[in-house]
Amino acid sequence: MKYCILFASPRPNGNTATVLRPFAEQLEACGNEVEIISLYGKRIEPCHACRACQKDITRTGCVWNDDLQPIAQKILQSDCIVTATPIYGWYCTAPMKAALDRLIYMMCKFYGETRGPALWEGKAFAILTTCGYPPEKGADVYEMGMKRYCKHCHLRYAGMYAAHDPGYAHPFATEAKLQGARDFALRLHKLCSAQAVAP
Repeated sequence: MKYCILFASPRPNGNTATVLRPFAEQLEACGNEVEIISLYGKRIEPCHACRACQKDITRTGCVWNDDLQPIAQKILQSDCIVTATPIYGWYCTAPMKAALDRLIYMMCKFYGETRGPALWEGKAFAILTTCGYPPEKGADVYEMGMKRYCKHCHLRYAGMYAAHDPGYAHPFATEAKLQGARDFALRLHKLCSAQAVAP
């Protein structure tokens, strides 16, 4: 199985990266192919709602010739998409939001004169996130948005792992958090593997 992880933290060694490492290592230990793509430093233009992507329903077709184009192709070649992002203002970071906005139109051919397919239909989608509030108050809005996103895009929502940062007075990288990331990777691997062989 191929996992495409979109990593959208400005801190390459911050909290999100801390839980991402054991998560990705566990997926690889299960025999999966894992690619982590850092969105910070990439050129990802915002969607301009021009609908040029809807003229050809067989390909992504966005007019922006930026760094999201090759990322979209890697997503199409993957079995599971994972968004790894800290929560800023109850949602994902700006590069992730720009990517998600563009991808919904690049991948879903629902908005042109001819209604087409969702190019990424059936792929699994999961969330790995960190937040300053407890997850039920910090990551809940993002998860709700992504569940609706997946339903609209014909993706299979596969769950979320959210790690809480209690503040600077407390260590973030506890063994419980790191093991939680590994356990989530195992659950995701089992789910995706089972769905891949389902009739």
